[in-house]
Amino acid sequence: MQAKYISYQETGSFSKLVLDYINNQEDLSTFYSFRPDMDGLAQALENRHFIGDRNTLSEVLKQQYQHLKPNKSVIKNIELLALENTFTVTTGHQLNLFTGPLYFIYKIVTTINLAIELKIAHPDKNFVPVYWMATEDHDFDEINHVSVDEKNISWIQQTNGATGRLSTKTVAAAVLAYKGYLGISKNGKRIAKLVEQAYLEHDNLADATRFLVNNLFERYGLVIVNADDARLKKQFAAIITTDIIDENSSKIIEETSKKLEQNGYKSQVNGRDINFFYLKDELRERIILKDENYTVNHTDISFTTEELKAEIDAHPERFSPNVVMRPMYQEVILPNIAYIGGGAEVAYWMQLKANFDFYKVDFPVLLLRNSALLIDKRSAQNIYSLGFELEDFFLSAEELKNIWVRKNSTAQLSLADETRAINSIFDQIKLNAYKIDKTLSVSTDTAKQKTNHLLANLEKKLFRAEKRKHEVALLQIDNVKKRLFPNGTLQERILNIAPMYVNYGEDFLSSCIENFEPLGGDFTLLLPS
Repeated sequence: MQAKYISYQETGSFSKLVLDYINNQEDLSTFYSFRPDMDGLAQALENRHFIGDRNTLSEVLKQQYQHLKPNKSVIKNIELLALENTFTVTTGHQLNLFTGPLYFIYKIVTTINLAIELKIAHPDKNFVPVYWMATEDHDFDEINHVSVDEKNISWIQQTNGATGRLSTKTVAAAVLAYKGYLGISKNGKRIAKLVEQAYLEHDNLADATRFLVNNLFERYGLVIVNADDARLKKQFAAIITTDIIDENSSKIIEETSKKLEQNGYKSQVNGRDINFFYLKDELRERIILKDENYTVNHTDISFTTEELKAEIDAHPERFSPNVVMRPMYQEVILPNIAYIGGGAEVAYWMQLKANFDFYKVDFPVLLLRNSALLIDKRSAQNIYSLGFELEDFFLSAEELKNIWVRKNSTAQLSLADETRAINSIFDQIKLNAYKIDKTLSVSTDTAKQKTNHLLANLEKKLFRAEKRKHEVALLQIDNVKKRLFPNGTLQERILNIAPMYVNYGEDFLSSCIENFEPLGGDFTLLLPS
């Protein structure tokens, strides 16, 4: 595949905070530690003081992979994590059904590519790309569906607990529906087999997701972490105890959020007084301070302060961080120097910087994941035949139609000259009226406004009439927009990997690896060769 790069600004799809961060606006400088470039990453490496247990991390991962039989690249990277000169580049994501929207794939690719670039820049160190599975997240409704061929495939299941622990016993119907879309081509059969093995031969969603993602990316050495583990949580226990009892994070993050808002940026997350859930079996519920006891919401479970400390000490795995504290847990147990996230993630991580400083945990370099639009050959041909450039199609369909009609119509569709002439006449009328009676100037202005309004409406009618003569071309614009921007939004936010894999096979993933530039700061347009 070939690639073309355009600025994020040109897409019109990214927030002010993201664009300001990319463009190094001074207003944001206090909300992160290092710039998202090679110099910033070098500074992060120099200043990284890892407090976690490398040997424990490596051993836990070896156990998590023992039934998977990963390739040599993954095994080597897990072993390298025990060494002092090894660092991670991490992205995190929920356990979306069949990998969910394409941007999940793009997060992984960005992470892999950054690890490769860092190794080239720092050959004396090792860099391991990591996918942090959000196995403790309990919002099943966010991950239980996937969009393929303009249809939603859903996994119907009742659950309140951590999604990583969710049994896959009821997923067969969703797998069957997904396979029906994949078809009988060589590529379709391959990914269908992977999905069957992942979801029908593994007992829970965490293991199923690990199997599928590992098979897609193991050749690049991607290491997949499930942090729902007592040995890993033990390293976070001191912060869990302090934060629940002293309620530090809620105060600190609230203050940071106010500062961001004062600078014109929106908050992405809101902390609670207690930013941990109680996690046990199929239960994941908020911990609330009530009548001087720590109560688990919607249950009879309750602890005094001393009982809470004892419970954390004995069972740290039962305390699950929410969105505010999960990033800190990640940075405590991983020797991480960079986090790859989408625009909303970059924004909410900035709300957390002061909290990291308070707990003396190093804050990673924040990098915006690569974003891409794959433009199929048919759409590319349509765009060029219509006289547009590829990047023009980030404009709305209506804007594109207006541009096309103006370019291709022989009729005079603009009444701008006539409007200026009439306004000039009204200005003269107003001057004459003012000489007769000063109050008449207001009446003249009113008449001018009404006339301008009538002319504007007439111009719109002329345009609509001309458009009706070019229905074929304008319909083509609509069709291309629908293909490239399903539901009117970026392709990567809606479509699953399925159509890309069916049409292009492994070439799709390898092309992403080849063309994504993690430090490039641009949006990627992919075109089949």
